[in-house]
Amino acid sequence: MKKYRNIGHHERTIRVGVGFLLLALSGFSLLPGWGDLVLLIVGLIALLTGIIGYCPAWQALGINTCPLHKPEHAPSHTHPSAHEHQDPSSHRT
Repeated sequence: MKKYRNIGHHERTIRVGVGFLLLALSGFSLLPGWGDLVLLIVGLIALLTGIIGYCPAWQALGINTCPLHKPEHAPSHTHPSAHEHQDPSSHRT
């Protein structure tokens, strides 16, 4: 199922936390009328997308915060040896 994910780890954590918060707030009946229902629905959406790791809205917008593959040729942080950078014209004869 990893190939269908488009939400990264940090965003998933935030979505789950916000989802639980909104669900808890909807239980206290803080907002009049439809407010609690809106909090409940948005909280469920945030919680489910955070748990699953996939957001259809992000796919429609072309957003992907989940790195699936490491770059094939990552830059090396080691210094190359001196003989690799020698200019052939700098050789003394």
